[in-house]
Amino acid sequence: MNCEREDHTSCVLTDGKVLVAGGRNDSGPLNTVELYDPSTGFWTMTGSMNIARAEHAVSALTNGKVLVTGGDNNIDILNSTELYDPSTATWTMTSSMNTARKEHTASVLTNGKILVTGGYDGTDYIKSAELYDPLTDTWTDTSDMNYQRVGYIQSVLTNGKVLVAGGLDDTHLNSAELYDPSTQTWTITNNMTHARWTPTASVLTNGKVLVVGGSNGKILNSTELYESFQIN
Repeated sequence: MNCEREDHTSCVLTDGKVLVAGGRNDSGPLNTVELYDPSTGFWTMTGSMNIARAEHAVSALTNGKVLVTGGDNNIDILNSTELYDPSTATWTMTSSMNTARKEHTASVLTNGKILVTGGYDGTDYIKSAELYDPLTDTWTDTSDMNYQRVGYIQSVLTNGKVLVAGGLDDTHLNSAELYDPSTQTWTITNNMTHARWTPTASVLTNGKVLVVGGSNGKILNSTELYESFQIN
């Protein structure tokens, strides 16, 4: 890359390029953004975000644009959001979230809305969740999760529901819950075998979710599978 960075985000654009945004280096939070082109193997700088941010979340929208939410600029925890348009390589400020948050997660639902959950608001871990509608540029609060969480996994299942599992809330969590977009409610589902903070998760082609690693006082090499058919 052109810039050293950590606590940044990355996502794949519809043209196959990879957008890497923000983060921080030894000088502090960054607003710089760059693109990786797999066809050439080169990195190119693109339009900078309006606000430097780290520990934010990114979502590639169904219309090809990219939404960045929240984060930390070393002064405040942010509720601001902005959209990147690949066709113009520019960022535009959009409606702010109802809750400032960093270390949260964001998922694109099958209806095109964005579900943002959890994170840290500068005082405490939070369990609130909200929905962004790209068609109206509005944020609406939805039901809170059952647990405050930071450093957890969030995956959209093949049935359209959203699985959240693990993370940290004073203690390491093995709890898991499902969000149903049709009812905007959360339901507790089976616990993971191990509590995990900062694991990763992948939705497999068979619909199962593979959760990998993380830590719970020790760094883990264990993995486990979630099967959605376990839930009525």
